[in-house]
Amino acid sequence: MFKIGVFGAGHLGKIHMQQWQQVNEAELVGFYDPSDEMAAIAIEKYNVPRFTDVDELIAASDALDIVSPTIYHYDIARACLQNGKHLFIEKPLSHTLEEGLELVKMVKEANVKCQVGHVERYNPAFLAVGEQLMHPMFIEAHRLAQFNPRGTDVSVILDLMIHDIDIVLCLVKSPVKRISASGVSVLSETADIANARIEFDNGCVANLTSSRMSLKNMRKMRLFQRDAYIGIDFLNKATEIVRLKEDGSEEGLLDFPLEMANGDKKIISVQNPEVLPLNAIHKELTEFAQAIIHGRPVRVSVIDGYQAMDVAHQILKKMSLHNELHNV
Repeated sequence: MFKIGVFGAGHLGKIHMQQWQQVNEAELVGFYDPSDEMAAIAIEKYNVPRFTDVDELIAASDALDIVSPTIYHYDIARACLQNGKHLFIEKPLSHTLEEGLELVKMVKEANVKCQVGHVERYNPAFLAVGEQLMHPMFIEAHRLAQFNPRGTDVSVILDLMIHDIDIVLCLVKSPVKRISASGVSVLSETADIANARIEFDNGCVANLTSSRMSLKNMRKMRLFQRDAYIGIDFLNKATEIVRLKEDGSEEGLLDFPLEMANGDKKIISVQNPEVLPLNAIHKELTEFAQAIIHGRPVRVSVIDGYQAMDVAHQILKKMSLHNELHNV
């Protein structure tokens, strides 16, 4: 068992505290948050000790969970790494690319475990796909949310789209070739709706749309590859796979024949892989704990977190250039 401390008692910080109390391998020693109001709620709700000194919390912990606003990630992480502590850092990794690159270097030098909180990697609908995702060549994602002032300190790219950027980079094992993007600020000072097109060297194209101005919530991704269409509903925890059926393969939920223009006959199989019920945040924190205790690699490394940030910032630059050219 190891001791974990949490930085941040906001909405997500409280959820992390609650989940840490249910991780068998960890002991939640306390949290730090400068807000007396947020701290009082956390103490009353979860009976967690509050630390009023950053260094004291770091000294009392074997690992730290950073769930503070993004602008504070770097300074907190640097202090933790200088003391040789393992780190879980909520996405995005840091406020700037320069800070992110520094954290990558510091994690390597400290030789500690560092995981970035891209929680959709643990979404049961995504996990249900398993090894089905082999060679996607076209990806379309829609991540739509109703307006919430809580996330508007950053662009919709770093708030919502970065989830899909991370998933796409995880699936497409090829360098990014070209990015184009556009976005509009509606209610906040940063973009509230945006679209990005990412082209890869291997020919794959990803078309991502994110909005926090929607009347309904949606988190869907559609993937197309040579032999299959795969649909993932991250919100409703459902997965659908439509592919050409091979001889001897298992029966699908629905199999139907097709006669092609050249006379060939093929069978299309529709399958719905079992989606196991699980709490994605609990699973990611548990895996992080097990990575520390058993010396296993983390699922979302600091390099993964930096690469997602890098693409997100490229999209922001393209979006800014597009708006300047069109006087948006």
